[in-house]
Amino acid sequence: MPKSILKGTLYIVAAPSGGGKTSLVRALIGTTKHLCVSVSHTTRPMREGEKEGVHYHFVEQSEFAALKEQGVFLEHATVFGNSYGTSRLWVQEQLDKGEDVILEIDWQGAQQVRKLMPEATSIFIVPPSLEVLKQRLYGRGTDSDEVLAGRMAQALDEMSHYAEFDYLIVNDDFDHALLDLRAVIRSRRVALPFQQEYERDLLTDLLKDHQN
Repeated sequence: MPKSILKGTLYIVAAPSGGGKTSLVRALIGTTKHLCVSVSHTTRPMREGEKEGVHYHFVEQSEFAALKEQGVFLEHATVFGNSYGTSRLWVQEQLDKGEDVILEIDWQGAQQVRKLMPEATSIFIVPPSLEVLKQRLYGRGTDSDEVLAGRMAQALDEMSHYAEFDYLIVNDDFDHALLDLRAVIRSRRVALPFQQEYERDLLTDLLKDHQN
Protein backbone atom coordinates (compact mmCIF):
# COMPACT_ATOMS: atom_id res chain seq x y z
CA MET A 1 0.00 0.00 0.00
CA PRO A 2 1.22 3.55 -0.70
CA LYS A 3 2.18 5.48 2.37
CA SER A 4 -0.21 8.06 3.75
CA ILE A 5 0.22 11.67 2.68
CA LEU A 6 0.62 13.51 5.93
CA LYS A 7 0.34 17.23 6.34
CA GLY A 8 3.68 19.00 6.05
CA THR A 9 5.32 21.18 8.66
CA LEU A 10 5.54 24.95 8.42
CA TYR A 11 8.96 26.34 9.32
CA ILE A 12 9.71 29.96 10.07
CA VAL A 13 13.33 30.93 9.47
CA ALA A 14 14.36 34.42 10.53
CA ALA A 15 17.67 36.23 10.93
CA PRO A 16 19.03 39.75 10.90
CA SER A 17 20.14 41.08 7.54
CA GLY A 18 23.57 39.55 7.01
CA GLY A 19 22.77 36.55 9.19
CA GLY A 20 23.05 34.20 6.22
CA LYS A 21 19.59 32.65 6.29
CA THR A 22 19.03 32.85 2.53
CA SER A 23 22.27 31.02 1.70
CA LEU A 24 21.55 28.37 4.32
CA VAL A 25 17.99 27.82 3.15
CA ARG A 26 19.07 27.55 -0.49
CA ALA A 27 21.68 24.93 0.41
CA LEU A 28 19.13 23.05 2.49
CA ILE A 29 16.51 23.01 -0.27
CA GLY A 30 19.00 21.54 -2.71
CA THR A 31 19.61 18.49 -0.51
CA THR A 32 16.28 17.86 1.22
CA LYS A 33 13.18 16.11 -0.12
CA HIS A 34 9.63 17.34 0.46
CA LEU A 35 10.80 20.84 1.35
CA CYS A 36 10.10 24.13 -0.44
CA VAL A 37 10.42 27.85 0.20
CA SER A 38 7.49 30.22 0.01
CA VAL A 39 7.96 32.95 -2.59
CA SER A 40 6.80 36.21 -1.04
CA HIS A 41 5.09 39.15 -2.67
CA THR A 42 7.03 42.40 -2.39
CA THR A 43 6.89 46.00 -3.51
CA ARG A 44 10.69 46.16 -3.50
CA PRO A 45 12.25 46.82 -6.92
CA MET A 46 13.76 43.79 -8.60
CA ARG A 47 17.54 43.58 -8.18
CA GLU A 48 20.02 42.43 -10.78
CA GLY A 49 19.97 38.66 -11.11
CA GLU A 50 16.54 38.23 -9.54
CA LYS A 51 13.63 36.60 -11.37
CA GLU A 52 9.89 37.08 -11.05
CA GLY A 53 8.25 34.14 -9.31
CA VAL A 54 11.59 32.68 -8.26
CA HIS A 55 12.96 35.16 -5.74
CA TYR A 56 9.77 37.19 -5.20
CA HIS A 57 6.47 38.07 -6.78
CA PHE A 58 7.15 41.73 -7.57
CA VAL A 59 4.03 43.90 -7.37
CA GLU A 60 3.14 47.58 -7.18
CA GLN A 61 2.11 49.06 -3.83
CA SER A 62 -1.51 49.42 -4.99
CA GLU A 63 -1.71 45.72 -5.91
CA PHE A 64 -0.10 44.74 -2.61
CA ALA A 65 -2.62 46.84 -0.70
CA ALA A 66 -5.49 45.19 -2.58
CA LEU A 67 -4.16 41.69 -1.82
CA LYS A 68 -3.77 42.64 1.83
CA GLU A 69 -7.34 43.95 1.94
CA GLN A 70 -8.59 40.67 0.42
CA GLY A 71 -6.92 38.69 3.22
CA VAL A 72 -4.55 36.91 0.83
CA PHE A 73 -1.54 37.13 3.15
CA LEU A 74 -0.72 34.78 5.98
CA GLU A 75 1.66 37.47 7.19
CA HIS A 76 2.89 40.82 5.95
CA ALA A 77 5.39 43.43 7.06
CA THR A 78 7.04 46.65 5.96
CA VAL A 79 10.84 46.68 5.99
CA PHE A 80 12.87 49.72 4.92
CA GLY A 81 9.79 51.18 3.24
CA ASN A 82 9.01 48.06 1.20
CA SER A 83 6.10 45.70 1.81
CA TYR A 84 6.41 41.91 1.97
CA GLY A 85 3.68 39.28 2.26
CA THR A 86 3.18 35.49 2.19
CA SER A 87 0.29 33.86 0.32
CA ARG A 88 -1.89 31.96 2.80
CA LEU A 89 -3.49 29.77 0.10
CA TRP A 90 -0.20 28.70 -1.47
CA VAL A 91 1.29 27.72 1.88
CA GLN A 92 -1.78 25.70 2.86
CA GLU A 93 -1.83 23.89 -0.49
CA GLN A 94 1.79 22.79 -0.06
CA LEU A 95 1.23 21.62 3.51
CA ASP A 96 -1.85 19.64 2.47
CA LYS A 97 0.25 17.88 -0.19
CA GLY A 98 2.68 16.74 2.48
CA GLU A 99 5.37 19.26 1.62
CA ASP A 100 7.26 21.08 4.36
CA VAL A 101 7.33 24.84 3.77
CA ILE A 102 9.93 27.37 4.86
CA LEU A 103 8.98 30.99 5.36
CA GLU A 104 11.94 33.37 5.26
CA ILE A 105 10.43 36.24 7.20
CA ASP A 106 11.27 38.70 9.96
CA TRP A 107 10.17 38.64 13.59
CA GLN A 108 7.06 40.70 12.83
CA GLY A 109 5.87 38.16 10.28
CA ALA A 110 6.82 35.32 12.63
CA GLN A 111 4.55 36.73 15.32
CA GLN A 112 1.64 36.92 12.89
CA VAL A 113 2.15 33.37 11.65
CA ARG A 114 2.41 31.92 15.15
CA LYS A 115 -0.95 33.45 16.05
CA LEU A 116 -2.65 31.86 13.02
CA MET A 117 -0.62 28.63 12.93
CA PRO A 118 0.79 27.96 16.42
CA GLU A 119 1.99 24.53 15.31
CA ALA A 120 4.67 26.15 13.13
CA THR A 121 8.31 25.51 14.06
CA SER A 122 10.44 28.64 14.25
CA ILE A 123 14.21 28.95 13.83
CA PHE A 124 16.35 32.04 14.40
CA ILE A 125 19.83 32.42 12.94
CA VAL A 126 22.44 34.78 14.37
CA PRO A 127 25.99 35.73 13.29
CA PRO A 128 28.94 34.77 15.55
CA SER A 129 29.69 38.42 16.42
CA LEU A 130 28.74 42.01 15.64
CA GLU A 131 32.02 42.46 13.79
CA VAL A 132 31.20 39.59 11.45
CA LEU A 133 27.71 40.99 10.94
CA LYS A 134 29.17 44.38 9.96
CA GLN A 135 31.57 42.72 7.54
CA ARG A 136 28.73 40.82 5.90
CA LEU A 137 26.53 43.89 5.60
CA TYR A 138 29.19 46.31 4.41
CA GLY A 139 30.94 43.73 2.24
CA ARG A 140 28.00 43.50 -0.16
CA GLY A 141 28.79 46.92 -1.63
CA THR A 142 25.30 47.29 -3.08
CA ASP A 143 23.82 49.89 -0.72
CA SER A 144 24.61 53.44 0.41
CA ASP A 145 26.09 54.20 3.85
CA GLU A 146 22.71 55.52 4.97
CA VAL A 147 20.97 52.29 3.96
CA LEU A 148 23.70 50.20 5.60
CA ALA A 149 23.39 52.14 8.86
CA GLY A 150 19.65 51.51 8.76
CA ARG A 151 20.22 47.81 8.12
CA MET A 152 22.59 47.58 11.07
CA ALA A 153 20.08 49.24 13.39
CA GLN A 154 17.36 46.95 12.04
CA ALA A 155 19.60 43.91 12.59
CA LEU A 156 20.13 44.80 16.23
CA ASP A 157 16.39 45.19 16.75
CA GLU A 158 15.74 41.91 14.94
CA MET A 159 18.17 39.98 17.13
CA SER A 160 16.48 41.23 20.30
CA HIS A 161 13.54 38.93 19.44
CA TYR A 162 15.55 35.69 19.28
CA ALA A 163 13.91 34.29 22.44
CA GLU A 164 10.52 34.13 20.69
CA PHE A 165 11.76 31.26 18.50
CA ASP A 166 11.96 27.50 19.09
CA TYR A 167 15.53 27.01 17.83
CA LEU A 168 18.64 29.18 17.72
CA ILE A 169 21.46 28.55 15.24
CA VAL A 170 24.78 30.43 15.26
CA ASN A 171 26.04 30.85 11.71
CA ASP A 172 29.77 30.87 12.35
CA ASP A 173 30.86 27.95 10.17
CA PHE A 174 28.47 27.61 7.21
CA ASP A 175 28.64 23.81 6.95
CA HIS A 176 28.06 23.38 10.68
CA ALA A 177 25.13 25.80 10.65
CA LEU A 178 23.66 23.91 7.68
CA LEU A 179 23.93 20.64 9.60
CA ASP A 180 22.11 22.24 12.53
CA LEU A 181 19.36 23.54 10.26
CA ARG A 182 19.00 20.18 8.51
CA ALA A 183 18.84 18.43 11.89
CA VAL A 184 15.86 20.53 12.96
CA ILE A 185 13.98 19.74 9.74
CA ARG A 186 14.90 16.05 9.80
CA SER A 187 13.96 15.59 13.45
CA ARG A 188 10.35 16.46 12.71
CA ARG A 189 10.19 13.81 9.98
CA VAL A 190 11.32 11.08 12.38
CA ALA A 191 9.30 12.18 15.40
CA LEU A 192 7.08 9.43 16.78
CA PRO A 193 3.65 10.90 15.89
CA PHE A 194 4.73 11.38 12.26
CA GLN A 195 6.38 7.96 11.94
CA GLN A 196 3.50 6.12 13.62
CA GLU A 197 1.19 7.33 10.88
CA TYR A 198 3.60 7.38 7.95
CA GLU A 199 5.06 3.92 8.67
CA ARG A 200 1.82 2.38 9.91
CA ASP A 201 1.97 -0.64 7.57
CA LEU A 202 5.61 -1.32 8.38
CA LEU A 203 5.03 -1.17 12.13
CA THR A 204 2.00 -3.45 11.82
CA ASP A 205 4.05 -5.97 9.85
CA LEU A 206 6.99 -5.83 12.25
CA LEU A 207 4.76 -6.47 15.25
CA LYS A 208 2.25 -8.93 13.76
CA ASP A 209 3.77 -11.95 15.50
CA HIS A 210 3.86 -10.12 18.81
CA GLN A 211 0.19 -9.21 18.50
CA ASN A 212 -0.73 -12.81 17.77
